[in-house]
Amino acid sequence: MDKLFAVEPGLMAWTVVTFLLLVAILAKYAWRPLIEALDARDARVKADADSAQEARNAAEKIKAEMEKQLSGIDAKGKEMVAEAVREGEAVAARIRAEAQAQAQAAKERALADLEGEKRRLIRELRSEVASLSVMAAERLLRRSVDPGVEKTVMESFLKDMEKKQYPRGGAC
Repeated sequence: MDKLFAVEPGLMAWTVVTFLLLVAILAKYAWRPLIEALDARDARVKADADSAQEARNAAEKIKAEMEKQLSGIDAKGKEMVAEAVREGEAVAARIRAEAQAQAQAAKERALADLEGEKRRLIRELRSEVASLSVMAAERLLRRSVDPGVEKTVMESFLKDMEKKQYPRGGAC
């Protein structure tokens, strides 16, 4: 076991020479390709990191634009809803105004119809009263009255009745 830890100068020299020869061969043929491979790998890692950062920045930019568009769409949607509400209120107001105008027109037509019916009934009543008056006068006098005289008497009678009954313009 002592031989294992003993120093032999010849073996040591050959070991050093072999090591230096190996280093020289590796330096000439393997060192440069290894360094170039490591440099290329380092460049790829940096390029990938830069690309990833650019992609991250682009994604954040797109996200910001999308959020801006969404807020714009939200605002536009609210504006459209408000416009629809305004239009609905305008249509409702127009419909109410039309309904009121139609109701007023119907009321005015009904009042005009009532007024016309009132005048017709008054004329019929006057005619009936005149006929009854003439019949009563005929019976009293027991004779027939001439139609011209009858008309004159009737008109005079009606004028007298109007003056007594309707002093303010003939309204019932």
